[in-house]
Amino acid sequence: MATSFQVTFDCHDPAGQAEFWAAALHYVVEPPPDGYSSWDDWARAQGIPEEHWNDAASAQDPGGLGPRLFFQRVPEGKVAKNRVHMDLNVSGGRNVSVEMRKQQIVAEVERLKKLGADDSRGPVDQGGEFWVRMNDPEGNEFCVQ
Repeated sequence: MATSFQVTFDCHDPAGQAEFWAAALHYVVEPPPDGYSSWDDWARAQGIPEEHWNDAASAQDPGGLGPRLFFQRVPEGKVAKNRVHMDLNVSGGRNVSVEMRKQQIVAEVERLKKLGADDSRGPVDQGGEFWVRMNDPEGNEFCVQ
């Protein structure tokens, strides 16, 4: 049996990152526990000081197939290239023509830019493959392929 896992991001704004990645991956921001209309209501009931209400957030696959994404607030900013990054596979793979894959990738890049991603790292077109290197709103690298 495979081991389940979540992907954890250090960040400054956990709620903002959870919202971005939920939209980017067609996930949902994890809802608060039963009996609470919001995470703020839950935090208030737990006696958590308001300055810590955005210390963590998460996003999950509504179908239960993909890994949970967990975002935790840390004081330091990102200073170097990610050692691990996500590749968002949106093009349909090698059974789709390169031109069609490019169109699908470019359309997804535009959607992600509207959500706050940055594509200044630019596209890579080599060896019959095409992908775009991007950054999420806090500068974490990912690729759209």
